[in-house]
Amino acid sequence: MNKVFNRTLITSALPYANGPVHIGHLAGVYIPADIYARYLRLKGEDVLFIGGSDEHGVPIALKAKAEGVMPQDVVDKFHYIIKKSFEDFGISFDIYSRTTSATHYKTASDFFRKLYEKGEFVEKTSEQYYDEEAKQFLADRYITGKCPHCGNERAYGDQCESCGTSLSPLDLINPKSAINGSVPVLKETKHWYLPLDQHEPWLKKWILEDHKEWKTNVYGQCKSWLDMGLQPRAVSRDLDWGVPVPINGAEGKVLYVWFDAPIGYISNTIELTDEWEKWWKHEDTKLVHFIGKDNIVFHCIVFPAMLKAEGSFILPENVPANEFLNLEGDKISTSRNWAVWLHEYLEDFPGKQDVLRYVLTANAPETKDNDFTWKDFQARNNNELVAVLGNFVNRAMVLTHKYFEGRIPVCGELTDYDKETLTEFAAVKSELENYLRNYRFREALKEAMNLARIGNKYLADTEPWKLAKTDMIRTATVLNISMQITANLAIVFEPFLPFSSVKIKQFINESNLQWSQLGQIDLLSSGHVLNRPELLFEKIEDETIERQVRKLLDTKKANELKEHRAKPQKNNVVFDDFSKLDIRVGKVLECRKVPKADKLLQFKLDDGLGGRTILSGIAEHYNPEDLVGKQVCFIANLEPRKIRGIESQGMILSARNTDGGLSVVYPSKEVLPGSEVV
Repeated sequence: MNKVFNRTLITSALPYANGPVHIGHLAGVYIPADIYARYLRLKGEDVLFIGGSDEHGVPIALKAKAEGVMPQDVVDKFHYIIKKSFEDFGISFDIYSRTTSATHYKTASDFFRKLYEKGEFVEKTSEQYYDEEAKQFLADRYITGKCPHCGNERAYGDQCESCGTSLSPLDLINPKSAINGSVPVLKETKHWYLPLDQHEPWLKKWILEDHKEWKTNVYGQCKSWLDMGLQPRAVSRDLDWGVPVPINGAEGKVLYVWFDAPIGYISNTIELTDEWEKWWKHEDTKLVHFIGKDNIVFHCIVFPAMLKAEGSFILPENVPANEFLNLEGDKISTSRNWAVWLHEYLEDFPGKQDVLRYVLTANAPETKDNDFTWKDFQARNNNELVAVLGNFVNRAMVLTHKYFEGRIPVCGELTDYDKETLTEFAAVKSELENYLRNYRFREALKEAMNLARIGNKYLADTEPWKLAKTDMIRTATVLNISMQITANLAIVFEPFLPFSSVKIKQFINESNLQWSQLGQIDLLSSGHVLNRPELLFEKIEDETIERQVRKLLDTKKANELKEHRAKPQKNNVVFDDFSKLDIRVGKVLECRKVPKADKLLQFKLDDGLGGRTILSGIAEHYNPEDLVGKQVCFIANLEPRKIRGIESQGMILSARNTDGGLSVVYPSKEVLPGSEVV
């Protein structure tokens, strides 16, 4: 039996306040949540849309230490940057607060204390690394060492960023404190754990049996975790930045950020309304979490277990998580600055919030990772927003001004074609609403754009500019219908393109339009006065896109330089090992590109030993003809190997230069071919 809900509580993942927000955040979480909230409000439903910044945890403490400031300074800075970005893009939160608020500290403390008093935690003592100089336990990110998998000397205690392997601090070889470089010792410490294994039976039924309608990517990840078996999870940690554990004997310990952050949804609701319990504790409230795929486990398994253990809260009805958005074929990375930051986007594209909202929705990573490219951004703007939606609205408005002085003309008798068009137009609403109810926003946007396509086709087929020469009554009917379609477009695009919807309403001089009117053809009465239109969207030129691509390429080059400068020294070798390498100088007799291999050059060298062929991956950095006649250093006794069917008999030596490119290593003076490098 389907539940009956009287209100909907929408939460969106709390962005971490150690940096700005980028297009991946917007596409994965905030635009879908905003579309859903706006849609429900337009339908007249009772809705709250809750947001806020996640402001505790080790990365913020590390950032503050590195910058010589307090953690509060870091989160204050980024909380306001993030909040303004959301406001600028029309993300319509009812509240956007933060987890450093007094309300949150009290709410999180009370929540922990209730579970503690009910006996819902397991107390465990374990050994963890302790910095004797700093006199503190070390969180995973405060420990560095050698990765046991790839040998990276600067792996962290939770992950090696070189090979991506998840680690435990005890996995590291030669661990050191990231605070002062000292060697930490193991010391006993006590913590409280949420025994997720005890919640496993009801979680399996609740998710795997009762919520088979969840998105396949969400359901599948939950099933995978449940099939592997759940383990107790620490609720507290030794740290001085966070909500203090509110019981005696827990000095120097704070709530783990995974436990503290989702309680922020509750504390932000408490901050917003005295009736917060109606939203969190009444069974006729529908709770929906919008998140990215990295948060599925926390919102589908961990947070529900917390709520269930507390005993008085409702559980989420749906968690329509999205996958990740990549950027130009690479994973978005804040640490590598490989992102399109929202505040920077608006500097480069002022007033074009809806263009980005449209592109990110049309290309949303709803069930699999998707890719954002600047060329696709340009194409969707020019070929869809400008050529379809903007074109129809502009033509309908301009023609009505031209032939009827900017007033809605009287609609005459409808032809069969008029009726077919309006029937097709009205049919879109039910399909659109079905997609919106089921969190399929990409398909919903397509249906909305279909209304504009119907309008364009109608104008193209009826040709009112020709009718006006012979039949003004028929012209009036065509333009009346065209303007009714325009009014409908103002309604249908409000959840997706709120700024453009406002513009269309200004054009048609009508702000009082309701979702319930969608599909009607009498929204603008005869004689209604229109305002003068402007272009709804404008074409984006190649030059503008090329600037954005160049910016990313510059970022990639800077990252390559940084990575090469930051590479730690390799392990020492004995002289006998080095002497095994036979490094010589050869003269380039021929050099050419290898067919169907963008990076490979084929060298023919005079090596003083009868000649040899060597392949080198430097084609992106040199024209082959520029190397002919040059002397180069090469390893002569490298085991030959076939590459692209060509045997390479050595290795050309090169080094990274200041612009990120590669430079071949030359002798400073001409020497005899075959001379050894000693």
